[in-house]
Amino acid sequence: MDSGTVIAVSRDAEHRFSKANEDSIRLLAGLGVEGDAHLGVTVQHLFRIAQDPTQPNLRQVHLIHAELFDELRLAGYDIAPGDLGENVTTRGIDLLALPFGARLRLGADAVVEITGLRNPCLQIDGFRSGLLKQVIGRDEAGRIVRKTGIMGIVLEGGEIRPGDTVAVELPAAPHRPLEKV
Repeated sequence: MDSGTVIAVSRDAEHRFSKANEDSIRLLAGLGVEGDAHLGVTVQHLFRIAQDPTQPNLRQVHLIHAELFDELRLAGYDIAPGDLGENVTTRGIDLLALPFGARLRLGADAVVEITGLRNPCLQIDGFRSGLLKQVIGRDEAGRIVRKTGIMGIVLEGGEIRPGDTVAVELPAAPHRPLEKV
């Protein structure tokens, strides 16, 4: 079982690209981040609501690894926690390598089950020109690699804050790789 650290927590009650950093956030089981625009049982992403508002909300919590910010800094982009709209910024865990259904224990009580990869859209270039090209790549086999974090649902609620530990619990094998959600 791997472990890492929560670097920052963020939320925004409005549908904006970036989220404000907070001293702590509260995860609510089956809903998401208290006080965040994406809180809900059904989909809260504006584009997805327009398609089908009855879809289950598989994007209750958005997590990004701080290592991405390190990589982007080397490419000339100064990106800080919350800038890309994530709720939880971590360090020390390869979030993108986790399988579907992996569970993250955040702090003492909260548990998030991973549902898939965040699919970055053109809005990211509106935030910083050329950033989309930096966060979507290709692996050795030519497959698309989405680097902008993972999405999950809240199984167990609780308060989380910077400095909290993140523990990974893998599902039973065989593991399914993450797909965009």
